[in-house]
Amino acid sequence: MALFYNISIRAYAFFLWLIQSYHPKAKAWIQGRKNYWEKLPIINENTSVYWFHCASLGEFDQGIPVMNLVKDRNPTCKILVTFFSPSGMEHYHKRKHTADFVYYLPIDTTKNAKKLVSHFNPKAVFFIKYEFWLNYIFEIKKRKIPLYSVSCILRPSQFFFRWYGSYFRKALKAFDNFYVQNIETKQLLQTIGINKVIVTGDTRFDKVIENKKLVTQDAVIADFLQGEKALILGSSWPVEEQLFHRYLTQDTEKIIIAPHDISENHLQSIEKLFHNKIVRYSNYTHENNKSILLLDCIGKLANAYSYGKIAFIGGGFTGKLHNTLEPVVFGLPVIFGPLFTKFPEAQQFIDAGIGFSIQTQEDLARTIEYIESNLQELHVKCIHEIENSTGAAAKIIER
Repeated sequence: MALFYNISIRAYAFFLWLIQSYHPKAKAWIQGRKNYWEKLPIINENTSVYWFHCASLGEFDQGIPVMNLVKDRNPTCKILVTFFSPSGMEHYHKRKHTADFVYYLPIDTTKNAKKLVSHFNPKAVFFIKYEFWLNYIFEIKKRKIPLYSVSCILRPSQFFFRWYGSYFRKALKAFDNFYVQNIETKQLLQTIGINKVIVTGDTRFDKVIENKKLVTQDAVIADFLQGEKALILGSSWPVEEQLFHRYLTQDTEKIIIAPHDISENHLQSIEKLFHNKIVRYSNYTHENNKSILLLDCIGKLANAYSYGKIAFIGGGFTGKLHNTLEPVVFGLPVIFGPLFTKFPEAQQFIDAGIGFSIQTQEDLARTIEYIESNLQELHVKCIHEIENSTGAAAKIIER
């Protein structure tokens, strides 16, 4: 199985190399690792390095609260962050963070694992959510470096729990501790003999509380709303935009749309859909008498939620549900499509009565009507649910 794993890793890297000329993300993945070892800093032998590995930007958000506490307790230490995907490397600088070194993770070969671990010689290593690179894990274990899994969440369908997964289970057993999001993950790990598991919840709850404190006024959004609260379509995909368009029958309230894809083609398709009701954020003037504001730039959505009353979150019809915590922290009940099983926070919000899964235009209209009728009560529930779910980072560090 080790041979198959190592061949697969190299095959994957070779495939990305082949398609990089016409696939921007593959090109970024390959080019970001070019001349890799020459880019690394010189590490003093007395320097304490704590290494956090994240697949992408979402996992980085989960790691930040733990990084902050590590830095608070060890002010002279250095935080190393590695990313697997380009989206993490290209956007991490938009977050407030304490990382000192940020790099791509070299492909998971035995040689690369030995070289990277030797170079930084970390005091401890944190793999975020469900990143499990076997050669790195075994090298870290061999050197007796403490290894932790943070905000881990697993499902029965994953290969760890299949008859052919013994080699992968060996990697999981190399961890010193698992800090998991839910009891289901703990129980799954126990079925394969792993008992060093603590249910701490999701560190993203800590992160959104921090983000809420950093929100600033947005002059464009404030002028557009004129004191009203908006219905927000956040991180939308075309299916949500079409559904939302069918729901809207009149201009009785202000709408903010923040599409997942802000390419020019997609922006134009949204403008065509909503015709003369919509204006782009970048083109907005006080004289624009429109009912829909289109956020055509990155980094505005989190602030926009502070001006909202209800959020309809994209990705729930594709199985790629976007962040539902960001609106809820501002007291916004959230609506999303039916494919959310990989996102336990969505089920948590449904159970708390502040999340609503819909499939049709009729569902959407009925749900918005219900929320509007109970808005103040739901707003309070949202705030309480977030506050009661924080503290995961502190639980991890205290252990």
